[in-house]
Amino acid sequence: MKSLYRLCQSLLCCVALFLPLTAVQARIEGLPDDLERIWKSTGLPDSALSLVVQDVDGNVLISHNPTVPRNPASVMKMVSTWAALSTLGPEHTWRTSLMAQQGGVIDAQGSLQGPLYIKAGGDPFLTIPELWNLLRELRMRGVKNLSDVVIDRSVFGTISTDPYAFDGAGDRPYNASPDAMVVGLGASRIVLQPDADTKQWLAFVDPPLPGVRVEGNVEWANGSCPGSPAISTRVGQTAGNVVISLSGRAAGSCGEFSVYRLSHSQPEFFEAVFRMLWKELGGTLSRDVKAGSIPGNAKTMVWHDSRPLLEQIRMINKQSNNLMATMLLLSAGENLQGRGATTASAERAVEQVLNRQGVNTQGWRIDNGSGLSREARLTAQGLAQMLQQAWRSNYMPEFISSLAIAGVDGTVGRRFRNSDAEGRAHLKTGTLRDARALAGYVVDSQGKRYIMVSLVNDPRSDVVRPFDDALVKWLAGR
Repeated sequence: MKSLYRLCQSLLCCVALFLPLTAVQARIEGLPDDLERIWKSTGLPDSALSLVVQDVDGNVLISHNPTVPRNPASVMKMVSTWAALSTLGPEHTWRTSLMAQQGGVIDAQGSLQGPLYIKAGGDPFLTIPELWNLLRELRMRGVKNLSDVVIDRSVFGTISTDPYAFDGAGDRPYNASPDAMVVGLGASRIVLQPDADTKQWLAFVDPPLPGVRVEGNVEWANGSCPGSPAISTRVGQTAGNVVISLSGRAAGSCGEFSVYRLSHSQPEFFEAVFRMLWKELGGTLSRDVKAGSIPGNAKTMVWHDSRPLLEQIRMINKQSNNLMATMLLLSAGENLQGRGATTASAERAVEQVLNRQGVNTQGWRIDNGSGLSREARLTAQGLAQMLQQAWRSNYMPEFISSLAIAGVDGTVGRRFRNSDAEGRAHLKTGTLRDARALAGYVVDSQGKRYIMVSLVNDPRSDVVRPFDDALVKWLAGR
């Protein structure tokens, strides 16, 4: 019995030794040897990777963990932009209307009788110059004096978020809260100009809103510019004023540069900009800017139509703008289910649309649609199905052209230069703590197009970049 026991122990030890050996030697099916070696050199476990590579006709070259839900980071923006493009169309625009009761009764002094109503349309990219021009149109129609300004945001439901909730960096534009009435992406620009004579950095804020000031000091450095200056900021309130404190060090040879920060909530920022512009135009405002609803007898006086969706998705995907992506998701939800859309209702509506298109969204969590989320999830297989659907659609050129071009522009403008992939891959990147993703389309040397989706979730996910780059170059060089 003892000898049999020892034999069993020996066999179990052999099995225990053999199992991890085979796991180490296991291959990702379909992955070429060179790419296999690069993947192994990352030290990441195979379980951390979901990978799908197929041609646009659906013939699969590589498929590894395709149905495992993973955090895609900003690759989620492909879902929001495609959902909006396929439901709203490339020429969709957002209208911001200035309205008044009975179409506007103006007395001899230029006073508008009753409130000015602003019907917010959820424009993702209403700029300050565009708002100025809209107010100028109102002035040209004889309006000078306003009492109350009432903003109707009912196109969306309750959608505001705490900018500090995600990572504590509540002054950073990537954390901006969505709102139906956003202007200038809700961000202030802090401009720093070099004064070579005094070797000092001079700072000012744009737009120059009342009650906002810059303090602190950015240290002057000599020598050549090492790259983007590392400037720290802190936004706080002092005696009712907004104070943006600066610190850091910058080489004078870098020249003038800007940083963008959130100095107000979205409603506060819009009100401050509105008041400033209206005053610049010679107008007066005697009372408040407040939220409310538009009465039935109000009619439009002037309006502004946004840039078309086609142009906006290029900004979202190439520059990875979180706020605009969420606004686009909300607009798609509003179009599908009616006014009062929230991120939750928009998420449900978009998933239903994708399901009807043949996309398997099991395990997905679109959340806010930007990828700035710890809860967001996609599967590599489902995303590849969506990219294939986009390829087959009438809006294929518009969607693909919204993606960053390898070695040319956007978030991959500096990657893939002087390689087979330069100019021949349209990609979306994703980067969060513990998550890296890359997805899009790659054209090989024979003109054949492939879809690739790479999702990695791991505390060391940043080391996957050489593998992702090699994968794109391999496809481009086929």
